[in-house]
Amino acid sequence: MTIEQFNFSGKKAFVRVDFNVPLDADFNITDDTRIRAALPTLKKILADGGSVIIGSHLGRPKKVEDKFSLRHILAHVSECLGVEVQFANDCVGAEAVEKAAALKPGEALLLENLRFYAEEEGKPRGLAEDASDEEKAAAKKAVKESQKEFTKKLASLADCYVNDAFGTAHRAHASTALIAAYFDKDNKMFGYLMGKEVNAVAKVMQDINRPFTAIMGGSKVSSKIDIIENLLGKVDNLILTGAMTYTFFKAEGGNIGNSLCEEDKLDLAREIVAKAKANGVNLVLSSDSKIADAFANDAKTDYAQNDNIPTGWIGMDIGPESIKTYAEVIKASKTILWNGPTGVFEMDNFSEGTRAVAEAIAEATAAGAFSLVGGGDSVAAVNKFGFADKVSYVSTGGGALLEAIEGKKLPGIAAIED
Repeated sequence: MTIEQFNFSGKKAFVRVDFNVPLDADFNITDDTRIRAALPTLKKILADGGSVIIGSHLGRPKKVEDKFSLRHILAHVSECLGVEVQFANDCVGAEAVEKAAALKPGEALLLENLRFYAEEEGKPRGLAEDASDEEKAAAKKAVKESQKEFTKKLASLADCYVNDAFGTAHRAHASTALIAAYFDKDNKMFGYLMGKEVNAVAKVMQDINRPFTAIMGGSKVSSKIDIIENLLGKVDNLILTGAMTYTFFKAEGGNIGNSLCEEDKLDLAREIVAKAKANGVNLVLSSDSKIADAFANDAKTDYAQNDNIPTGWIGMDIGPESIKTYAEVIKASKTILWNGPTGVFEMDNFSEGTRAVAEAIAEATAAGAFSLVGGGDSVAAVNKFGFADKVSYVSTGGGALLEAIEGKKLPGIAAIED
């Protein structure tokens, strides 16, 4: 069942959204992207004559704390949705049950932070640091058992279930995966946002129009190894960039100055090079860097080949040779996946490489390529440089997208599809 096919008239829908938005010290929302992303789903339900029960988390609370209360975003959610959203001070207590039961068509209710309950994540809390293995096992068993009752209570609030929280789809939490079991296949579905995310991932990982180029940035090759290994069996071109590059040049005996390097991953770097060659993948590493004598925007800068960076200098971004090479590969591509910047793009003096990648992806997209941008830094980069509307799709999921690229079946997706 798809949300487009479903008629919500007279139905109460439990909608799991990702309203984990950043707040300043005065609880003002500094970026409401996640709220706006869920509006089409919420508005469709209300327009049909249904009512919505909105469930979300905020932050990573280990107990009930006001700073993590969803009450702080209530007024903005109401403003965005165009209806006065009610609020329940709990998510499964008597007030939540009473307010959910009283909802009329066209009305909305926001539940308090789901993660105020340990049962949402299914992990025990409050264990002493010196707890024995037996105590840990007993606590884990207890929270798993109570999680079933918690999930059942959430499900009992509604007639149907809509998951529109791709950012948490990689978590097998009560409200993102377990709750789906309480609804039959005709009464559980993805929201519009979740559906777009699932389709975008499928397009770059399964429905591939070649050449397929993946651009992986970041500081550590170890944090991306599972993704890289999965991509080596799918892509035509793999551009590895960012600080992880220096581990590869150190592995080949190059001088990388004071650039970041994982000394214990030199063999891994050599293995990736060999595997790419064996798979017929064009592995593209940056050849030169913009270097600095300190990790600062106003540091003295120069350019150097990546195997000959002077001692005391740090690679901060790719250089002009690499920009040219990357752009040529990207512009010749028909499917593009981008995760991770080319350097310290937050500092304006070292943002040129990341901007150039964004420009090349936008140009390829305009020429007919499908481009998916995901991961916090890449998303921040396309927003910063004004290219978010010039690529095919910007994912809202960080960890969820990365696990999907690794080839894992995400619990929040499996709960609906399976």
